[in-house]
Amino acid sequence: MWEQGTLLVNGTTVRYCVKHYPEPSETYGIDVGRISIMEIRIDRRVTLNYSRGWNIEPEDETSQLAYMLLLRKYN
Repeated sequence: MWEQGTLLVNGTTVRYCVKHYPEPSETYGIDVGRISIMEIRIDRRVTLNYSRGWNIEPEDETSQLAYMLLLRKYN
């Protein structure tokens, strides 16, 4: 299932797109979880990209906090 939306993190608007499944995946899921694809954008810049493996890991604090919120909700 695809989910997309926005979060307000530290006063910054964060756009996200997440593909998650009902069951965890040892092969494709983040931390052996249900999320197989995730993208986070801040000011149109991709700050996190996971597509069955890491392409861009979150480095700034806002992206890391958004990542943790999304993990808690969808993983």
